[in-house]
Amino acid sequence: MTAPLRIGVDLGGTKIEAVAMGPQGEIVVRRRVATPAQEYDAILAATAALIGAIEAEAGPAAHVGFGTPGAISPATGLMKNSNTLVLNGRPLARDLESALHREIRVENDANCFALSEAVDGAAAGADVVFGVILGTGVGGGIVVDERVLRGRNAVAGEWGHNPLPRMRAEEFPGPRCYCGRDGCIETFLCGPALTRQHRARTGEDSPAPQIARRADEGDAAARATLDVYRDRLARALAHVVNLLDPDVVVLGGGVSNIDAIYDGLEGLVESYAFTDELATKIVKNRHGDSGGVRGAAWLWPAA
Repeated sequence: MTAPLRIGVDLGGTKIEAVAMGPQGEIVVRRRVATPAQEYDAILAATAALIGAIEAEAGPAAHVGFGTPGAISPATGLMKNSNTLVLNGRPLARDLESALHREIRVENDANCFALSEAVDGAAAGADVVFGVILGTGVGGGIVVDERVLRGRNAVAGEWGHNPLPRMRAEEFPGPRCYCGRDGCIETFLCGPALTRQHRARTGEDSPAPQIARRADEGDAAARATLDVYRDRLARALAHVVNLLDPDVVVLGGGVSNIDAIYDGLEGLVESYAFTDELATKIVKNRHGDSGGVRGAAWLWPAA
């Protein structure tokens, strides 16, 4: 008997992407549409239509999983902490089940990324995996034995909204975060923060890829900016090592594509962590931008 397809959906702020995935993780069909981010009902309709189009091409799928910004509150069953603001306070999981006429599974998109890399990505075979998103924001997800660790409050892995550890005098109190606090890790390690830090040092308004390219070409100012960024990343990851002690940390998001941030990173984390020798591996993701949508499909284990 042929194992059923699974559909994974990445419900992002600018696009909704869906894939039909086979039992070995092979992508059978991939489709995406723009997210009507200002209208909740339109998001539900666009998602249902997208899944309908996938199934019309690939055949019916027994299971559907969703990766979403934010999380479902265990207390209320409503969405919380989403940067797609119209989702907050809404019964997203229940409404999606009604629209699709089936049971679904919903997880935070960083959890889905971590799950994808733990199942058949850069951390395949590891027992404890911490997946990091370094993009427009900074998120994280924890996977243990190929199962997402959601946490009692559905915030496990949300390291981006802890303070930057071992903050220097010149860093204090840190930039104001959208969560209302100062000095969150996200404000130091997101992609826009790298641009902001380079501007403060040089007066140049350069996006992260351009900073990386200039550093590769030998530009001293760009290299200095990446050195500061790498040190802050190491301090933040050492905090994770002290709390979780994962086997593998997988970096994802746009900033993870800057190869220079990996140079000496494990050694720096070792210098800050409470250990004599760091056995944790810090690696770049394998599946790139597909991690979230693949992880959503993997919310349903292979038959």
